[in-house]
Amino acid sequence: MTTSWIDQLRELLRTRAQVVLVTITGVRGHAPQSVGAKMVVTDGESFGTVGGGNLEMSAVAEARKLLEQREKSPRSITVRLGGEKGEWATQCCGGEVSLFLEPVAREAPQVAIFGMGHVGRALAQVLSLLPLDLFLVDSRPEMLLPSRLTPFDATANLHFCPGSIPEKWISSLSPGACLVILTHDHAEDLAILEAALARPDLRYIGLIGSEAKRARFRKELRDAGFGDEAWGRVTSPIGVPGIKDKGPAAIAIATAAQLLSLLSSSAPETEGLSHP
Repeated sequence: MTTSWIDQLRELLRTRAQVVLVTITGVRGHAPQSVGAKMVVTDGESFGTVGGGNLEMSAVAEARKLLEQREKSPRSITVRLGGEKGEWATQCCGGEVSLFLEPVAREAPQVAIFGMGHVGRALAQVLSLLPLDLFLVDSRPEMLLPSRLTPFDATANLHFCPGSIPEKWISSLSPGACLVILTHDHAEDLAILEAALARPDLRYIGLIGSEAKRARFRKELRDAGFGDEAWGRVTSPIGVPGIKDKGPAAIAIATAAQLLSLLSSSAPETEGLSHP
């Protein structure tokens, strides 16, 4: 049984593959397929057809350019079938076909972990089991060595983010992202926290620390010009309440559970896709 393009698209989006949906939007004269015919293109395969030959190869080539350039905006192209030799073949249907190329991606929720010490590594290990974009940030290069992170079951798409100014990575996050601050240095924690609070569109800003640390940071934020409403956006202590164990694994699991309650409400669906 041949799998339809719509089923292939659903499966590709389920695995968070980057794809381009190609649709015939106009035909003048004769063409091998009618308006509405569709094809799904990935960086290595295609499913469905818009007519084969030079027409289809032109569509595939343009679609893969969009994928390579990580374009999010759609593009329209026109391919003539007048009998002249195309780049890949001659196609002499005598018509002209307009194609609409639409990049489609299932956007994964984003979580950034700042600090890959004992708790950060444990949290990353738990979250790596989920279909996330997971940013692992640390100012110490040795904390991001692949040999240290190889046990991860990386269903997540991992981004390793080194550098002496870890807060710079906050600008790479999409609206609705979550971040957890767990670094080895309270000065780093504060710089990251201030940069995070400058983003009103973040879903979760978690800060690990004792009651004394929280009181100090709250005062530091006030002194830096942040009002009480800014502190209200900070989750500290992190993790679901009621967990007494202070070990890295327990903190990680409690924090992952807290994050999951937010992330599960923002997971995009593909059930709305249907045949034209």
